Amino acid sequence: MRKMVRSAVLVGSVVLLGALTACAPQRHVPTGYPATATPYPASAAVGTEYGRVHQIEVLPGRQRAQTSGAGAVIGAVVGGVLGNQVGRGSGRAAATAVGVIGGAVAGNAIEGSSGGTGADQGYRLTIQFDRGGYRAYDVGSVGDLRTGDRVRVYNGQISRY
Repeated sequence: MRKMVRSAVLVGSVVLLGALTACAPQRHVPTGYPATATPYPASAAVGTEYGRVHQIEVLPGRQRAQTSGAGAVIGAVVGGVLGNQVGRGSGRAAATAVGVIGGAVAGNAIEGSSGGTGADQGYRLTIQFDRGGYRAYDVGSVGDLRTGDRVRVYNGQISRY
């Protein structure tokens, strides 16, 4: 009976840790600069246009979670205690190690999903084109662009020229 209870605790812990890990927020990391420039208003430029960066504005961002590591430490302790309740000898040591690792991952995921202090921010680049007119682009990162820089816009992709 005692072995069955320990096995049930182990299986339940693994299922719980897997479920909590699946609930962790996925962070999107931009791959390029700027990865996708969204024209504002929604009129897409056709061909290549040249101009100068007229203005760079910081857009308010949505809140995203940041972790301090406390959730991982607490999760590792709880996972280690639960893992230590399972098996004997080297099996107990292995279960403890799995519990520590799984608890740390789950604790970090729980802390990250409970809110945080960081903010994803974006930028609005306003470009004055050589042929006249202005157009604004919302981007995740301005890279090394500064006000006054010459740029080329090709199908919504902004690059230094």
